[in-house]
Amino acid sequence: MWTRINDIDRMFGAMNLLRSRMNRLFTDFDRSYGDDYGWKVISGGPKTNMYDLGEKLQIVAEVPGVAKEDLSVRIQGNYLELSGARKSDAPEGYRAHRVERGTTTFTRSFTLPTDVDAEKVAAELKDGILTMDLPKVEAAKPKQITIR
Repeated sequence: MWTRINDIDRMFGAMNLLRSRMNRLFTDFDRSYGDDYGWKVISGGPKTNMYDLGEKLQIVAEVPGVAKEDLSVRIQGNYLELSGARKSDAPEGYRAHRVERGTTTFTRSFTLPTDVDAEKVAAELKDGILTMDLPKVEAAKPKQITIR
C-alpha cells in the first residue's frame, strides 16, 4: 500500500499542532489569573530555604519587590513568623494598562528545629533576598565531648 508524501506531511502537521497545544496547556497551567499574583508556594508565602550551620540557623527567603519597611519578623523560642506586603509601584495619577506584579500580603510561619537567641538575630534584605542568621541558644548548640 503506497502513501502519498502529502499524507505523511499532514499527519506530522497534525502531530505538531497537538504538541504545541499541549505545550501551551502546561505553560499556562502555572500562570496567575485574577487577584492571585505571584506567591505560588505553601500558604501563599515566599519561597524559603532553611539551613543548619551548627552554631546558627540561616533562613533565606525570596521577597521580590518588598521593601524592608514592609517586612515583619517575629521570633519566640523556636517559632518564627515572617510577614510582609508588596505595594503598588505605579506612579500616582497613572493608569495601568497591564498588571502582572500586583499587590499582595503574605505570612509564613515556621517551627524551628531548636530555640534561637532572639536578641542576636541578624537580618539583611538585598536584591529581593531576605537572609536571616538565627544563633542557637547555648543549650541547643552542638558540644564536642572529649573522651578520657
